[in-house]
Amino acid sequence: MGGTKAAAEQIEVAGQSVRLSSPDRVIFPERGFTKADVFHYYVSVGDGIMRALGDRPTTLQRFPDGIEGEMFFQKRVPTRGVPPWVRTAEISFPSGRKAAELCPADLAHVAWAAQMGTVVFHPWPVRSADVDQPDELRVDLDPQPGTDFAHAATAAAELRAILDELGVPGWPKTSGGRGVHVYLRIQPRWTFVEVRRATIALARELARRRPDLVTTAWWKEERGERVFVDYNQMARDRTIACAYSLRANARATVSTPVTWDELADVDPDDFDLRTVPERLAQRGDPHAGIDDAAWDITPLLEWAERDAAAGEGDLPYPPDHPKMPGEPKRVQPSKDRDRPR
Repeated sequence: MGGTKAAAEQIEVAGQSVRLSSPDRVIFPERGFTKADVFHYYVSVGDGIMRALGDRPTTLQRFPDGIEGEMFFQKRVPTRGVPPWVRTAEISFPSGRKAAELCPADLAHVAWAAQMGTVVFHPWPVRSADVDQPDELRVDLDPQPGTDFAHAATAAAELRAILDELGVPGWPKTSGGRGVHVYLRIQPRWTFVEVRRATIALARELARRRPDLVTTAWWKEERGERVFVDYNQMARDRTIACAYSLRANARATVSTPVTWDELADVDPDDFDLRTVPERLAQRGDPHAGIDDAAWDITPLLEWAERDAAAGEGDLPYPPDHPKMPGEPKRVQPSKDRDRPR
């Protein structure tokens, strides 16, 4: 016989009363973590998650019945049944269609999303004041088969050296899996196309310095056992799980900010729903200073111009993105009949 279903609760978060229904529903079966665990996790990392999400249009990755059940990405906040205090921001997709996405103004928005079965938060790299000009440049270091987190951490250390030469701080975090993300806070003066070009230029410089370790090859058949810099994470409507977001895996890991000095020694599996709140409370947020100074990306755009003059122009966009001016063919090299042999 089944047990008695736990009653819904009203919990005050950031001055709002947020409903938590079905608190005992299991979201992470292997660990036994419930919907209440997820809800209270996000409340407990409030300072960190709001630094990552605050005032950003955010796509919600929802698992209403737990991570082994149905999953969907919610890009539009419903027009009915939503608390009146929930804020949205209108964003435009590459197709030209628009959507009103959740735009967290305070921690109550995060708690409400958790109540709706959100496990992973995917904010855009923009703020609501200007949704077409990113203020965050994201470098996604993605280990390919044959490589692992240690390789991504080594690539991140090489990236740090480049950023030091440029005089710009980078803010690393674990992806929650095998990868590493490094964020730069930038001035919101450039378009998505320009910031993506700057990211490609930075990635190419990293690959030149460590061609044995790093690749910018979009096609998997060309990457080898290297760390791929996924520059298309800076294309419009591409998002990354934010700092302090849970990840939808069996261990309930967290994409966790770390210092540069500890990056080489951490195990990303150690950062999870249970351990990260204590870490944040005891050590503070390694990303606490991320908003202190926004950087001018002109040096990277100059690198992009230099590369283009040397014959290294744009790289392919994601397959569902409209064809862009100056973009090379989207055809797998081994299937390109016009490719020189």
